[in-house]
Amino acid sequence: MIEKTEKILSFLKQIQLPFEFKNLSGKKTFLPGLKLEQGVLQIDLENLMYPGDILHEAGHVAVCEPKERHLLSDNVYQSGRNKDWMHGEEMAAIAWSVAAIKHIGLPLEVVFHPHGYKGQSAHWITVFSGNGGFGYPLLGAWDMLDPERGFPHMRCWIREVSWA
Repeated sequence: MIEKTEKILSFLKQIQLPFEFKNLSGKKTFLPGLKLEQGVLQIDLENLMYPGDILHEAGHVAVCEPKERHLLSDNVYQSGRNKDWMHGEEMAAIAWSVAAIKHIGLPLEVVFHPHGYKGQSAHWITVFSGNGGFGYPLLGAWDMLDPERGFPHMRCWIREVSWA
């Protein structure tokens, strides 16, 4: 688990996605050892259960509407943001985490661990095993995908494009 976590954290540093280490003991978190606070991913390594969850939560930061990123706190669905795009962002965050895990060189099982995704992890592994899946058309619309190579190859890892 330590080696996977180190690879994921190294990737987040490389792409300059904001994160910090924080003791979250006794705090309510959506996922064990992880919390979003004003667009910054807080990571409690002592309470983290699944390294792949870091990428899923980082995906929310990465694909969020840039002008609303600072509003990401706690449960992204209760953050006071524009709710029109949030379900699309959820799908894009999943696709982003798949692109990230493939870029890092770790298996999909790290993101889609057996204790996540409401028991559907094996299904999502099958869906994303090739270069298919869902959510990646939004990554393309936001100019995040490499236009020549397509999903899961990224042009940039943090969304820069806003909708008008």
